[in-house]
Amino acid sequence: MKRWQFWLGILISVIFVWMALRGLSLDRVWLNIRNANYWWLFPSVLVYFVAVWARTWRWGYMLRPLKRVSTTRLFPVVVIGYMGNNIFPFRAGELLRSYVLRLREDIPISASIATVVVERVFDGLVMLAFVFIALPLTPIPGDDDGRVRAIVTIASGAFFLAMVVFFIMAAFPDQFYRLAKWFGDRLLPEKIANPLLQFLRRFLSGLESLRSFRSVLMIFFTSVIIWLLETVKYWFIMQAFDFQVTFFALMLMNGVVNLATTLPSAPGYVGTFDEPGIEILKLYGVEGNIAAAYTLVLHVALWMPITILGGYFMIREGLSLSAISQAMQGSEEEVIV
Repeated sequence: MKRWQFWLGILISVIFVWMALRGLSLDRVWLNIRNANYWWLFPSVLVYFVAVWARTWRWGYMLRPLKRVSTTRLFPVVVIGYMGNNIFPFRAGELLRSYVLRLREDIPISASIATVVVERVFDGLVMLAFVFIALPLTPIPGDDDGRVRAIVTIASGAFFLAMVVFFIMAAFPDQFYRLAKWFGDRLLPEKIANPLLQFLRRFLSGLESLRSFRSVLMIFFTSVIIWLLETVKYWFIMQAFDFQVTFFALMLMNGVVNLATTLPSAPGYVGTFDEPGIEILKLYGVEGNIAAAYTLVLHVALWMPITILGGYFMIREGLSLSAISQAMQGSEEEVIV
């Protein structure tokens, strides 16, 4: 992790935290946190891990053209990766789980990263679909000028364009590689072009799951199930607090906060998760201090269980923090070389 990337993430998180806390009474936020009914955390954590299991199955399905790995065997790898996302900035856990996958299954990091990128694109499309579905059913008060809808439309276009590019790369890998090689031979020095082309070849092999229409439908359907389960977790935790919004409003909140967490931030998505969540709930009439208490508890409930379990799996795999740092460096070198 380059120093400027770390401090950029910290700066963005500080700005979002400042925006989230404006006008709030921290005493009242804490009072709402203390008075929450935490029994609701148990079903919320259970349904979240069902979603993680579904994520693991989806990743295994996408990895099948490279190697068949059972969901049971892949689950610790996924959990370690999500733990990495929670404690390292810039979603470094994605690189970490690709590294652990190579250790366990000898799958090239470049190829598995391709499947991770495709996962993120599908997740983004589903999040935007949630927003599009939720907006007509629970229109945002005060969005008469359509600014929210315009932002969603622009983001949708970006994710859709990325998906089209991946489909083209998956459908015509040899042609795409030859085109890239033609440009690389003419525009880049050989010592730079060759490693990039080697990475591209491995990356293209990771896109093989997109060559089947049935596989694309399966990946998209699983993504919808995953994010519906996560919204159910939002609903369970809402029962612990003294407010109610519709399930579609929580779908909208889920979509917005997860799109916001794609921004660089401090480890654990500090601020980028919280501020959008609080603002969405306030738009639907939830008092700001209650909205902040709910969002903070939700954030911790999403962060802590999988981070603890990921730490356990990491220790079981014999990985230390120093080993993780070495893994990151080695993984970057493998991607480049």
